[in-house]
Amino acid sequence: MEALDSVESLLLRVADGDQRSFAELYDRIAPRVLGLIKRLLIDHAQSEEVAQEVFLEIWRTATRFDPQRGAALSWVLTMAHRRAVDRVRASQSSHDRDVKIGIRDVDREYDQVAESVEIRIEHERVKRAMTQLTELQREAISLAYYGGYSHSEVAKILAIPIGTVKTRLRDGMIRLRDEMGVA
Repeated sequence: MEALDSVESLLLRVADGDQRSFAELYDRIAPRVLGLIKRLLIDHAQSEEVAQEVFLEIWRTATRFDPQRGAALSWVLTMAHRRAVDRVRASQSSHDRDVKIGIRDVDREYDQVAESVEIRIEHERVKRAMTQLTELQREAISLAYYGGYSHSEVAKILAIPIGTVKTRLRDGMIRLRDEMGVA
């Protein structure tokens, strides 16, 4: 084997299982393969790993190389480019997955003072709206929503039929909704 062997002839001998030709092919094109991969991946360790995968693929698939379809170096560099792009996509996908999981698991900080103020303001709006209800509606709503009583319990407390309780609650809630401007 001469030092002037072409990349094509080396690759064809690699296809026949010639390990010395593979070693010479590696020595000749490894810097270009690694350089191409490194431009895409930037990380040197990952670039070396992908280059190793490319040379392993060359060893395994050299029989697929057809000199009639293109140059050997182009075939190898296309393989290297494809592997590097696959690694970038896999890395990005992994990163996106980690971010989604991280966002889901992060406890969101909140402003307790602002939340307290909002709750207080909302309570005041409800109080003002409650003053616009009839006494009967206000009494039924207070027992059901603030007292936590069921409709049948409210009916017993007020000594009225359950249908009347439901009507007072429905009418009162409609009026509250209108007073508070809730759609």
